[in-house]
Amino acid sequence: MEKKKFKMIDAILTVICVVFVAEAAAPVAAIGNSQYFWWIFMMICFLLPYGFISSELGTTYTGDGGLYDWVSKAYGHKMGARCAWYYWINFPLWMASLAVVFPPMITTITGVELPTIIGIIIELAFIWIVTLIAYKPVADSVWILNGAAIIKVGLALLIGILGVYGAITNGLANPVTPASLLPSFDADSLSYISVIIFNMLGFEVICTMSDSMENPKKQIPQAIVVGGIVIAAIYMFSAFGIGAAIPTDKISTGSGMIDAFMLLTGKKGGLFINIMAILFLLTLVGNMVSWSTGVNEVAAYAADNYDMPKIFGKRSKNNNMATGSATMNAIVASIVVIIAPFIPNEDIFWSFFALNLVMFLMAYIPVFPAFLKLRKIDPNIERPFKVPGNDIVLKLMSVIPVILIIIAIVFTAIPLNAKEATMSGKLPILIGAVICIIIGEILIVIDSKHRDN
Repeated sequence: MEKKKFKMIDAILTVICVVFVAEAAAPVAAIGNSQYFWWIFMMICFLLPYGFISSELGTTYTGDGGLYDWVSKAYGHKMGARCAWYYWINFPLWMASLAVVFPPMITTITGVELPTIIGIIIELAFIWIVTLIAYKPVADSVWILNGAAIIKVGLALLIGILGVYGAITNGLANPVTPASLLPSFDADSLSYISVIIFNMLGFEVICTMSDSMENPKKQIPQAIVVGGIVIAAIYMFSAFGIGAAIPTDKISTGSGMIDAFMLLTGKKGGLFINIMAILFLLTLVGNMVSWSTGVNEVAAYAADNYDMPKIFGKRSKNNNMATGSATMNAIVASIVVIIAPFIPNEDIFWSFFALNLVMFLMAYIPVFPAFLKLRKIDPNIERPFKVPGNDIVLKLMSVIPVILIIIAIVFTAIPLNAKEATMSGKLPILIGAVICIIIGEILIVIDSKHRDN
């Protein structure tokens, strides 16, 4: 039987499904009207260089290791191992953060408050359903990716349209003034800047699907450019819709989009809201499925090179999928949602999501300098797509994104004042990040011994 292949539209829709994250729209809207400045600023200073660099590295080094491979080639096994660990550990944390959204969303749909044990069962069902899907080749799930992308875009456009209508008929919940559009440097608001960067990451995942493409050298750059433009426009429009409906200080990071639908339609339930909530939940499944292949392949590839524990390298005999990594995702995410009810935090979604953000962003820090180093140490390799610009331009395109990532991590995880709300909100994130880093360093030592033997 002939192997299924991605067409160009599949590649673009997959980029949209991977990079556009519907549940992240609300945390960004919590920044307030200055989000528009930050969107434009990040598009120019982060999205553009990141997209170009991902296109060059992804079409030049076409192995399944993705960013782990790039960093390892530039800086060796230890740095590559750190990159792979941070890249992988974010996924089960992200999956757990989405899982905890399901019970309250189901309560919104049914009107029934779920007991804690029933909520945990629902969360575990979401985690393991995603994992079972991840055991299959990505091309077999292309209908899920395309469907999720279409639903995401539909929800975003609808919330934007309703926002415009609400602004015309009832005015804006957050009035737009010249002063409100200026960048906000409030520590709480800047905590969410990391979400904007997160919303722009993921282009390299499409590179791990090159074997499923008809013409990856052509499709990858085109999908990244076209998908990036579409995604940026959608984010801006959906952010306006949420900001038009809900005062900034009232936005829920977990259910903000559905809250906006309720406020803009004047309904707290009914068929329309229920359909929107169900579609929103379906996009969460699409997010996990679209990311699973890239994350699992990177972890398995690293395990094959003794840079991740051996279990991550286990593959299915039937289709060669990285089932070991997928299973570890499910186990870690399951443990997290089981202990979640015992964590004293009112916004459990943001706690897990922010920790996932921190670890995810850390994985990208070495990617940009690796790009410069590979240009220097590997100048003769064929580069189907090459980032344009002289040495100064290339250095700026590499340095500025790294600075932005570090700033985002600091504002997300480190308490910058002694307020009780700040400490209780950020200390768990900081402690969680430190624990993840320590575990990673221990694994690096163990794995390096295995490699030497």
